[in-house]
Amino acid sequence: MKIGVIQASTRADINDVFVQAVQQSVAGQHEVVNLGVFSSEIASYSYVEVAVMISFLIESQSLDFVVTGCSAGQGMMLACNSLPGLRCGFIQTPQDAFLFGRINNGNVVSLPLGLNVGWCGELNLKYTLEKLFDGEFGVGYPQEDATRKQQETALLNSINQLTKKTFLEIVDEMDEALLRKIANRTIFYQYVDRNAKNRALVEKLRGFRN
Repeated sequence: MKIGVIQASTRADINDVFVQAVQQSVAGQHEVVNLGVFSSEIASYSYVEVAVMISFLIESQSLDFVVTGCSAGQGMMLACNSLPGLRCGFIQTPQDAFLFGRINNGNVVSLPLGLNVGWCGELNLKYTLEKLFDGEFGVGYPQEDATRKQQETALLNSINQLTKKTFLEIVDEMDEALLRKIANRTIFYQYVDRNAKNRALVEKLRGFRN
């Protein structure tokens, strides 16, 4: 699995800690890509703008899974679940993370990167991410209910596909200034251009670059 790490500018100061926690949790079993947002960037990106980037990354098939967050984590989760291709869970404890991975089998998780992140806060972040990647996704839990849980998740995913448009279907109706801003974020655009399988979507993005 190719896992992207990207968080809102409000928590750019902990990007290094965030990425290290993800890398430690996957223990070399998956590729981890750090897409910021970095403290060195002049422009700032809200949780809404980052969520649009995440939708583009998933819909273009540049990434398989994204670990993200903002100060509270809730805004990012809501923004992601409003966008094409994303099934985002809000996780703040190891239990949340484990159950999301085993039962809900989504493709994005949002963490609270500002709330309760004080002394030893990095330990909860580390343990939470470890439980997220502890075993195969979507196997169901508990074992005696695994089949039912898998069926419910499959049903939810099919409903999600029916009720949401694709990014290509909505891109021409989206705020042009927002699309220009993310298209001109160099690290984001260059990564998508190199890795995306959905080339039609990349061409759309290229049209918004200055």
